[in-house]
Amino acid sequence: MLASRIRIAATAVLLTLGAGALLFGEGAQAPAPAARKVNINTASTAELAFLPRIGLKVAERIVERRKEKPFARPEDLMEVKGIGEKLFLSLKPYVSVSGPTTLDAKVHLSSAPSARRASSPAPAAKEKPANTVPVGKGR
Repeated sequence: MLASRIRIAATAVLLTLGAGALLFGEGAQAPAPAARKVNINTASTAELAFLPRIGLKVAERIVERRKEKPFARPEDLMEVKGIGEKLFLSLKPYVSVSGPTTLDAKVHLSSAPSARRASSPAPAAKEKPANTVPVGKGR
């Protein structure tokens, strides 16, 4: 009699936990947030400075370049002095030539060299034993 009550209680607990897990799992499939972008044809210098590795001077150069001719595609950014292919590749996910500017804070990228150093250990330095005598000319 006691065993059947324990079995029923355990089944009820499992069913309750299972139903809770299903409800929680459905809530986890919320839509992804919209991509944060800067429209390089309409953004102010302050908004352009939100881009990673872009300061106020380069942002001013971008504004000067678009006064001459609006950007037709994001790759045209490489025509601005100070923006090469490598920098452009890090900017590309945040740049657009149409639509509103939705980026509202400075983007900081993790530095690649420090990430590489953390993943691969540095070669071990050769240690000298404490009781050795230096070898050289005249000794």
